[in-house]
Amino acid sequence: MINIILKDGSKKEIEEGKSCLSLAKEISEGLARNMTAAKVNDEVKDLRYILNKESKVEILTFDNSLDGKKAYWHTTSHILAQAVKRLFPDVKLAIGPAIDTGFYYDFDTDTPFSDEDKAKIEEEMNKIIKEDLPIEKFVLPREEAIALMNKLNEPYKVELIEELPQGEEISFYKQGEFTDLCAGPHLESTGKIKKVKILSSSGAYWRGSEKNKMLQRIYAVSFPKQSELEEYLNELEEAKQRDHRKIGKELELFMTHPLVGSGLPMYLPNGAVVRRLLERYIQDKEVKLGYKHVYTPSMANVALYKTSGHWDHYKEDMFPVMKMDTEELVLRPMNCPHHMLVYKNKMHSYRELPIRIGELAHDFRFEDSGNVCGLERVREMCQNDAHLFVRPDQIKEEFKKVVDLILLVYKDFGFEDYSFRLSLRDKENKEKYFDDDEMWDKAESELREILKESGLNFYEAIGEAAFYGPKLDVQIKTAIGHDVTISTCQLDFLLPERFELEYIGEDGVAHRPVVIHRAILGTFDRFLSFLIEETKGAFPMWLAPLQVKILPITDNQLEYAKELQEKLQEKDIRVEIDERSEKIGYKIREAQMQKVPYMLVIGEKEMTAKTVGVRSRRQGDIGQMPINEFINKINEEIKNFEK
Repeated sequence: MINIILKDGSKKEIEEGKSCLSLAKEISEGLARNMTAAKVNDEVKDLRYILNKESKVEILTFDNSLDGKKAYWHTTSHILAQAVKRLFPDVKLAIGPAIDTGFYYDFDTDTPFSDEDKAKIEEEMNKIIKEDLPIEKFVLPREEAIALMNKLNEPYKVELIEELPQGEEISFYKQGEFTDLCAGPHLESTGKIKKVKILSSSGAYWRGSEKNKMLQRIYAVSFPKQSELEEYLNELEEAKQRDHRKIGKELELFMTHPLVGSGLPMYLPNGAVVRRLLERYIQDKEVKLGYKHVYTPSMANVALYKTSGHWDHYKEDMFPVMKMDTEELVLRPMNCPHHMLVYKNKMHSYRELPIRIGELAHDFRFEDSGNVCGLERVREMCQNDAHLFVRPDQIKEEFKKVVDLILLVYKDFGFEDYSFRLSLRDKENKEKYFDDDEMWDKAESELREILKESGLNFYEAIGEAAFYGPKLDVQIKTAIGHDVTISTCQLDFLLPERFELEYIGEDGVAHRPVVIHRAILGTFDRFLSFLIEETKGAFPMWLAPLQVKILPITDNQLEYAKELQEKLQEKDIRVEIDERSEKIGYKIREAQMQKVPYMLVIGEKEMTAKTVGVRSRRQGDIGQMPINEFINKINEEIKNFEK
C-alpha cells in the first residue's frame, strides 16, 4: 500500500500499481467520469499513469484547470487528425498541440483546406466521436518507432523521433485505425468528447521557420456541453467586434502597408491625436513627480550593449548590425543603457538622489512577420520609459511611489480587473539570466519585502524576470479575457555595476546607486491597442480624437455652424462640421459609428434661437441648449477626468 496526498492535503491509502483513474474512482465515480488527466508531483500525467510510490496527486477535469482542458483538447486534436486522414489519405501529419484557447493541427497538403473541406472534416470528427473508439497508449524502442512512422509514411513524425534524446520514452496513442506519435495525456475514448467546432485555417511554417515548408493549420475547439461551446463562440464574436485592428481601420486611427513593412503601423490624424494626448497625460504626471525628460538616439554602438550585457542575452531580438566607418551600430531594443550614460555624464552627490530620468523612447525589436499584430506587437514601439537612480535607503520609498503612480493612472482610466505579479528568475535556466546568485538573491528578497510592506496582494511567477533583475508586472484582464502586461517596475543592481555608476555619499566616499526601471503605460502602441478594445473605440471625452460634430440640417445653417465651430475651437474643443448634402438621420448614424461623443444638430429653429440641439453618444437626444451652456458641460466633463 502507498499513501497519496490529495489536493486538499488529505491522505488516501491505495494499492501500489493503481492508475490515476482508479484513484479517482475510489474518491468519486462522478469525479472519475469527468477526469481528463492528473497532476502527479506537480507534473501533468495521463489518467492511465501508474502510481508506484507515495505521491501528491491532483485529479484534473475540464472545469477545474487549464491543464484539464488541454488534455481534453489534445484528445480532440487526434480526432481532427484522424478525420483528415480518413478524408485525405495522402496528407502528412505534423504536430497538433493543445493551446490555451483550444487546439490546432498542422498538415502537409498541397491544397489549402476550403470551407467545404472543413465542414466535411467536422462532420467526420463527429462520426469518430460517435464510434467511441478506445484510446490506447503503447511504447516502442527508437528503431521500431521510426520503422512504424516510415511504414505509415509520416516523415515529420520520423524527424521528431530522431531528435529525441537517447533513452527518452517514445509513446504512441492508437484509436481505431489511427495511430499518432504523442506524449499524451489523452482521455479513455473518443466518445468522451462531446461538442466540436472547427474555427479557422491558415498557413504555418513547419517549426515556425520561413526556411521550412508551409503547412496548413486547422484551429478548432471542443467542449463537454453545447452551452459552453455557444458561450465560447459568442466570446469569439465579441472579440472580433473589439479587435483593435478592425476598429482602428473603421475609425481611421492607424494603417499598415506592405510598402512600409510588417509590424510598422502608421498613425493617421485621429490616432495621432489620441497618442499625443496620452503622451502629454503621462509626461505631465511625471513632471509633477520630479522626473526629468531626455531625448536619446534610437541606435547605438554594439559596444554599448556589450557593456550592459544585453548583447549576450538579447541580440537575437535586435535588428542586424549596420557597419559605418569604424563603428558597428544597431537599432536599440531598449533605452536603459542610454540612460545609464546620461546619469554618468557628471558626478552626483547623495543629496541629488533620487534622480528620475524619463523618455518617450522609440525602440526596435526583430519580430518575425508572423508574430506582429496591429499595434499590439510591432517592430518599432514608443515606450513610456523611465529609470530612477536611488540610494539603497531610498529603494522602498521610490518603488512605492511608482506603484502609487500606476494605481492613480489605472483609476483615471477606470481599470479595475488587474493583479500584481512578482516575476522571478528561473534558477534552472541560468543561461537566460545574468549569472550572479548573490545579486539575484538580494534583489528578489528586497523586492518581495517591498511588496509585502506595501500591502499589495501579489503572486510569484518563476522565469518571468528580466535578465538583469526581478520585476513587478501588473497583469490586467482585457475586455475579451486576455491576461496582458501593461505596467512594469524592475529592480536592478546589475547595470549600475556594469556601467560603474557612482554618487558621493555623506561620508565623502563613492557609492553605487540602485536603478529602478519602470514603464507606466508600457508602450503607447500596445496601450492604445488595449484601450481601443476596452472602449470599442468610444474613447472618453478628453481622449476622443473628435469631440463634437456639428450637423446642419440644410445648407442654410452652414454659416451658423461655422460660427459655432469657431466658438468651440476657441475653447480648445476638437470639432468638425458635416457639410454634406445628406439627410440628418444619415449624418447622425455616421457620427455615432465614428464614436463622436457629442453631435450638435442645427436647424432653422436652433439658428433662430441661437441654440444647439445636443445629441450624446451615450444618452441620445438631450435637447436644446445655448452654446455657452454646452461648452460649460463639455469642459466640466473633461475637468472631471483628473489629468
